[in-house]
Amino acid sequence: MADAAQRLQGLFTQLLGAPPPVRVRAWDGSQAGPPGAPTLVVRNRRALRRLLWKPGELGLARAWVAGDLDIEGDLYTTLDLLAGDIWERGEDARTLAQALRDPEVRSAIRGLVRLAGSPLPPAPPPEEARSPRRHLHTKRSDRRAISHHYDVGNDFYEIVLGPSMVYSCAYWDSPDSTLEQAQHDKLELVCRKLGLSPGQRLLDVGCGWGSMAIHAAREHGVSVVGVTLSQEQAAYARKRVAEEGLTDRIEIRVQDYRDVRDGPYDAISSIGMAEHVGADRYLEYADGLYDLLKPGGRLLNHQIARRPQRDETTYEVDAFIDSYVFPGGELQPVGVTVSLLERAGFEVRDVESIREHYALTLRQWVTRLEADWKRAVQLTGPGRARVWRLYMAACAVAFERNRIGVNQVLAVRAPESGESGMPLRARTWN
Repeated sequence: MADAAQRLQGLFTQLLGAPPPVRVRAWDGSQAGPPGAPTLVVRNRRALRRLLWKPGELGLARAWVAGDLDIEGDLYTTLDLLAGDIWERGEDARTLAQALRDPEVRSAIRGLVRLAGSPLPPAPPPEEARSPRRHLHTKRSDRRAISHHYDVGNDFYEIVLGPSMVYSCAYWDSPDSTLEQAQHDKLELVCRKLGLSPGQRLLDVGCGWGSMAIHAAREHGVSVVGVTLSQEQAAYARKRVAEEGLTDRIEIRVQDYRDVRDGPYDAISSIGMAEHVGADRYLEYADGLYDLLKPGGRLLNHQIARRPQRDETTYEVDAFIDSYVFPGGELQPVGVTVSLLERAGFEVRDVESIREHYALTLRQWVTRLEADWKRAVQLTGPGRARVWRLYMAACAVAFERNRIGVNQVLAVRAPESGESGMPLRARTWN
């Protein structure tokens, strides 16, 4: 009798303490759960073995990337339902260890083991970064992590990001704006906050495909040094710079920010890069940028932040993102970022949260990916395309639910005189 879905639904109910908010369809054709709800499709028994060997998010991620699990229905709605079921329980949610004390749960898991078949663990999908936490952000390990994420083909990123080739949160006048306009407005916002003017020198840390460097040089007349650890990004950025006729004002380097020695600069932009630095290295990062700025110079640090926890010792890096998206990446609360910048000597002048803007940006990226799905799969393979679809959609939901945020922190290396060079009313860029 086909009953795998009913058995799975019962196990999920026991583990969560309540029926799951989605429907389940198993490989034997059975279905269970609320009618009309989005459906979690368990395509084969291998998905169960992945969950048994790696309970929790990593097991689910492996099953998703490998195609053992799928979702039918609106992806955002499904992720929202599943995320809400977990997040809203907060600290009251039963841990796996607590659940295993329940005889009914132990019985259900024994049944799941029998249902899963072979006791051998499936190999992780090839898209998984091996041992991502076994480093302390050395230059070598950071270079490898950046390559894992960015050196997957510029053609693929063109599908996702569009003509702007900006891989960070856009700045939206309204949800009806185009992605290209919103990214242009974000770059202009950064330039205005930095107070760029002709003849100045700008260091763009983590320059990506060169969009910030090109905008700053073309629209504000500055000279720019952009640094990245990605060979593919650098090659693409140099080609764009040449096409724009800006080779006399823009230099793109494959270089670790810790190796930049040709300061001082009038301004530094760091957009979506600091998440790669690592918590233990963040003060080193802040110190290094401070030393590269001239007195009176400005830093614009654009960075994703997580919500603080009551007990920070319990914080764990997201297993899916760490293994498949940003190996070695770490988020910290915006208050920690501000504090470390101040410890380095900066005067923090402005903090702007643009959390909702990132949700809008991610939804646009997902739409672009889905619209050209076949080509994306041809370019990167089905596993990596599935990584990106899940990652971006889940992050959009996380930003909308205020589980994570993104902030632009404007800081100044104030001279001994104390004159910051900032206008009395700084928010003139709005």
